[in-house]
Amino acid sequence: MSYYRYHVFFCTHHREEGACCANHDAQALRDYAKEQVKQLKLTGPRKCRVNNAGCMDRCNKGPVLVVYPEGVWYTYKNKEDVDEIIHEHLQHGRVVERLKI
Repeated sequence: MSYYRYHVFFCTHHREEGACCANHDAQALRDYAKEQVKQLKLTGPRKCRVNNAGCMDRCNKGPVLVVYPEGVWYTYKNKEDVDEIIHEHLQHGRVVERLKI
């Protein structure tokens, strides 16, 4: 059994030139997700962990996050998308097909 039920990595990488997740407010949305998960009491062992990640080499799909252990990749645009991922995937174990990449 994994230490966390879900481990969520948000790409927050910034490139000087070209596409990057940081250009899509990735850090603020990662911070928002971390706070939401905390408020929902989903943090800790056997629960969820939300982390920053460096470049995950999916810049053309950005911003991106990945949920392990399943390895499900998502793109998102706003807090509503992040809320849907939290509610559906992290709380109920259902993949959000419309955001999956």
